[in-house]
Amino acid sequence: MARKLTRLGLFGGTFNPIHYGHLRAGEEVAEGLRLDALWFVPAAVPPHKAPADLTPFEVRLAMTKLAVGRHPRLQVSDIEGRRPGKSYSVETLRLLRAELGADTELFFVVGLDAILEIQTWKDYRELFTLCHFVVLDRPGFPREEVGVVLRREVHPDFRELADGQGFEHPSGCRVLWWPTTLLDISATRIRALVRAGRSIRFLLPEGVRRFILKNKLYR
Repeated sequence: MARKLTRLGLFGGTFNPIHYGHLRAGEEVAEGLRLDALWFVPAAVPPHKAPADLTPFEVRLAMTKLAVGRHPRLQVSDIEGRRPGKSYSVETLRLLRAELGADTELFFVVGLDAILEIQTWKDYRELFTLCHFVVLDRPGFPREEVGVVLRREVHPDFRELADGQGFEHPSGCRVLWWPTTLLDISATRIRALVRAGRSIRFLLPEGVRRFILKNKLYR
């Protein structure tokens, strides 16, 4: 029987393509929070992006699986590809909460830029009753605005945690700062380099680089 997951991380994104910035952050979050597993969850139809700009879900899923390989804790989930319609995070979390039960703690990994725009997400107030948030720093985005946004947009009774670790929702779910190694790598830049016929070596796993070149992606 599979080992029960009591602490599960969820790292969503388009992963177009996945790169070392994503992978290193996932590694450090999984290790630091002592997660049983951390799932990379490629979005099938992300609500905030035009579908025409996206590589097909199956291709992005394949690259993500290549990148993660046989890591003992990092895994890849196709859950958003199995659900019709747009890939709303709240629907994924509702489904996982129903499947895994209340005994599994869910840790949803997001960037600081995303948490500052949380009011644009579907049913965003409910998110903070379904999981903890793990917030990764993003260059150019101020941490000091997060408390203001959470109390104004989500719930006025967010409590600040000791030692500046983050905030706690009245439900008990937390919004945690999580410092990780900041690698200045972006999928947008990788795609631009490919279009320009330039090297993308050492920005992402070698298997993913070869997959991109073999399949003539991003040209």
